[in-house]
Amino acid sequence: MGLNKKTVDDINAKGKRVLVRCDFNVPLKNGEITDETRIVAALPTIKKLINDGGKVILCSHLGKVKDGPNEGESLAPVAKRLSEKLGKEVVFVSDYNVTGEAATKAVEAMKEGDVVLLQNTRFRGKEETKNGEEFSKELADLADLYVCDAFGSSHRAHASVEGVTKFIKAKGGENVVGYLMQKEINFLGNAVENPVRPFVAILGGAKVADKLNVINNLLEKCDTLIIGGGMAYTFLKAQGLEIGNSLVDDEKLDYCKEMMDKAQKLGKKLLLPIDSVTIKEFPNPIDAPVETEVYDADKMPAGREGCDIGPKTQALFAEAVKSAKTVVWNGPMGVFENPTLAAGTIAVAKALAETDATTIIGGGDSAAACNQLGFADKMSHISTGGGASLEFLEGKELPGVYAADDK
Repeated sequence: MGLNKKTVDDINAKGKRVLVRCDFNVPLKNGEITDETRIVAALPTIKKLINDGGKVILCSHLGKVKDGPNEGESLAPVAKRLSEKLGKEVVFVSDYNVTGEAATKAVEAMKEGDVVLLQNTRFRGKEETKNGEEFSKELADLADLYVCDAFGSSHRAHASVEGVTKFIKAKGGENVVGYLMQKEINFLGNAVENPVRPFVAILGGAKVADKLNVINNLLEKCDTLIIGGGMAYTFLKAQGLEIGNSLVDDEKLDYCKEMMDKAQKLGKKLLLPIDSVTIKEFPNPIDAPVETEVYDADKMPAGREGCDIGPKTQALFAEAVKSAKTVVWNGPMGVFENPTLAAGTIAVAKALAETDATTIIGGGDSAAACNQLGFADKMSHISTGGGASLEFLEGKELPGVYAADDK
């Protein structure tokens, strides 16, 4: 995977119309933004282009837009928050057509350093999500240069991520990545392709099926692979152990055996839980008080369900991280939404916070866990993309990355 991409530092934006694909897919409640992380993350690239005298045209999707364009999924609240953060007006084109006459006029009226935000790209439905030629061309017609800074969407070959780049290129424009994308490529991409060793990968989460390709790819790249969370129980069952009522994917037992064999053949360490925190009934609601009992992996009774790694496993996993130089973590160790069942996830986060290694958190639930538990500032890098970071760890080419010009 070619990771040496041109960035915003390699272009001259002065007087040019620059289309920037951001990830403004922020959570909204009654029209108010409840978490502005993604907006803040986009600011360095936007400010750089403003300071360079570019005409900055921003676009993004928000939500799934299942029932067609609607005010509930409009980017209007984002325009308002961006104006506050930048200390200048961000002109919002509210037209559901995204690239129609209103957008053309707004762009024509721009002066150097001005900022325009287009309406939600998914308001164009399948034209966006199926990478439609017409919509891709309309987006490119608004601009001279294109910047992709939406890592969270970079694994999707959509019109505003991939299609637009062909038309920018065709008219002699450049396609580059923004600072946020560059950081993701540097950390996640290089961790997998070119890690400083020893390289330890930690995988958790509920389902083995979600991480099949990640396990396979990381076994070839890392020195130690740690598996916790619900997916660990399918591995333990594949070893012939009793797992009670714990989560299991019986169709993947052979796959788990194959991966354990593969680790042995390649001389890699594969660490699984040696004890579990178990419960009798799943808590309802999920954060309700719950009574637990800890059992060693080879002594779990039939009627119990494993919902977190036990204290011996916490120590084992923490020890494995101590000597590492690079650590990638994706997926919690247990039902971390419940305070009683979050101890394993906290222990791993703490171990990562205390190591001198480069620590990379692969988006999704692990990022949420680090933020909620207060360890975020102790990590080298927390990825902004859940699905995108997983595909990076699988070794896949991401459309938003390969579409950018090479240096």
